[in-house]
Amino acid sequence: MADAPAPPRAPLGRLALYLLLGFSAGLPFYMFSTVLALRLAKHGVGLVMIGFFAWVTLLPTFKWAWAPLLDRFDVPGFARFWGKRRGWIMLSQLGIFASMAAMAFTAADRSLAVTGLFAVLLAFWTTTLEVAADAWRIELAPTQEEQGPMVAANLWGYRSAMVAAGSGSLIVADIAGWTWGYLVIAAAAFAPFPILAAMRPDPSGIGGRLPALLTGLIASLVILLTSTAIVAAIGWAVLRAAADIGISDKTNATPVVLVICLIPFVALALALPWIRRLPPTAKARTSAAVGPYVDIFWRFGYAALPVLGFVAIYRMGDVLTLALSKPLENAAHYTLTQIGWADGWVALPSSMVGVAIGGWIAARYRLAWMLVVGAACSAVGNWIFVWLWYQPPSNFVLNIATALDQFAHGLEGAVFVVYLSLLVNPKYPGAQYAFLSGFAFLLPRLVAGAGGSIQAQIGYDGFFWLSGALSAAAVVFLPFIANVKPRPADA
Repeated sequence: MADAPAPPRAPLGRLALYLLLGFSAGLPFYMFSTVLALRLAKHGVGLVMIGFFAWVTLLPTFKWAWAPLLDRFDVPGFARFWGKRRGWIMLSQLGIFASMAAMAFTAADRSLAVTGLFAVLLAFWTTTLEVAADAWRIELAPTQEEQGPMVAANLWGYRSAMVAAGSGSLIVADIAGWTWGYLVIAAAAFAPFPILAAMRPDPSGIGGRLPALLTGLIASLVILLTSTAIVAAIGWAVLRAAADIGISDKTNATPVVLVICLIPFVALALALPWIRRLPPTAKARTSAAVGPYVDIFWRFGYAALPVLGFVAIYRMGDVLTLALSKPLENAAHYTLTQIGWADGWVALPSSMVGVAIGGWIAARYRLAWMLVVGAACSAVGNWIFVWLWYQPPSNFVLNIATALDQFAHGLEGAVFVVYLSLLVNPKYPGAQYAFLSGFAFLLPRLVAGAGGSIQAQIGYDGFFWLSGALSAAAVVFLPFIANVKPRPADA
């Protein structure tokens, strides 16, 4: 197979911008997922309850519910000077800082409900930042050749920030406690905000920088307080309802959660025959709320079903590694400093190399074959933890497992982001990428939420054998999706 022409070189300023945005989104992710799981384990919380906390990472699955708002509305003040996309990114960074600081000052985990509230808020604002940044990226780089370098830059920032946050927070927590571990990462997560505020205005921006900044900060405070009250009220109602029907840490709630999460996706799939016949003026296609999602099924027709099946399990290995790799390392008698050191000095360069190679091959070679390479790497990245579990604790074993895991999932992630981006209609970049990437993590995060229960049945070794096998199983869908092309647009 002949190589494709070399992709055009992306502007360095654009790559630097997406390196920064990836860093902004990656720092908080570990703090409400992997680091939180280890924090809860150190405080004696059972694995089943820790598995329930892993469902906080389900929130991005529902980002399609508010993604259209980011396309339709502006953040007062910020958007007037810096534009719609940067306005939402700046608001999200303020939300990330506030939520992580709140997690720092409740780090004793005396109330798991309070811990859950601030973890959900941190996940919400992290996801909102990603929605805005992804929409902007797809607008700036609509082709496979352009997406490769930008995705690589974005994931370099994202994954390096994730491992830096994990490493830094654990080392600081081991020395000074969990409060300082979270405060240090909160301060680092806020660092990109003044950089964005100092950047040149949007071409359509009006007014002065300082008035726009002050107006944006006041509006952001109101939005953050309102969102906190709404999330607290919803959380109280959900916990009350769960208690009323007898759900506890001894209940297998995974089937119920799965059904609830799948309802919108199943509804669209069942409506496929009707969707395919819709004219361009149909309300379902022009609606700001559902039009972007109906458009996916209208464009791909019945091929959307194997596409979604493939998308649903491709990232299984990456997500399940995040869910239980740190509890496994804790159970294998590694210290916080050992884990933090491996996450910093080993995981960071390994991840960056994997992302760079993944972005390069995704831009240069046939994407279907590169997806196969990514799936194989993901499986091996999970199976390496089976080897770690049976070895006596040593820095060498931990470093080898961490390096292979981060390289494999970095490469897989870069290829997958390019694939998802090319499925998106440029008319709806934010909403459709939110829908597809949210669905991509639905099943993996549901399984991760039940990870503690699964581990209790089959052990750590069985858990990682299973998760790697599920990642490799994604290749079964490739013959059905390799040549799928969207339906031409209406006249």
